[in-house]
Amino acid sequence: MRAVHPLQSALYALLAINTAYYLVAGPWTKGLDALAWFILLMLFALETVNKPWLEKKHARGRVHFVRFAAAAAIAASASGYLQQKEWLDAVNIALWILVLALLECELRAPHWVARRRRGFTITAIALYTAIAVLVPFWALRGAWFDAYDAALWLVAFALIEMDALKLAR
Repeated sequence: MRAVHPLQSALYALLAINTAYYLVAGPWTKGLDALAWFILLMLFALETVNKPWLEKKHARGRVHFVRFAAAAAIAASASGYLQQKEWLDAVNIALWILVLALLECELRAPHWVARRRRGFTITAIALYTAIAVLVPFWALRGAWFDAYDAALWLVAFALIEMDALKLAR
């Protein structure tokens, strides 16, 4: 079992605060979206730090249920963004769903990913770059907290991504 880096711990704490803010003061779409992604982030972090625990029979079913619930919440948020014509948030969530698919492959099939490492690395860089391009758009719209929050998510998941790629070696 590997220890969590202090930078990751700080990021998780900040994202927990941001999630609480969105749940209390944001529109339902952002609150639900933030909560679902925070849960997934914590599950991915746990998996890259302590995968043997997650593979125990008693934990596996619970983790699958929580992942499914988070995925349903993300789908509901995405639908809400489209209905509210929040195009920036809709594009953002679509890109994050692709990141989620990439991470799932890296963690569920590490040997397969290891044989295609270059392709996965290029895809990860492209996705994270596309998400990073969105951050200034929130700032330009005057949504500074959204820009700050998006930058935190980007760094937190990029660190998880690097851990996942290390596991796929």
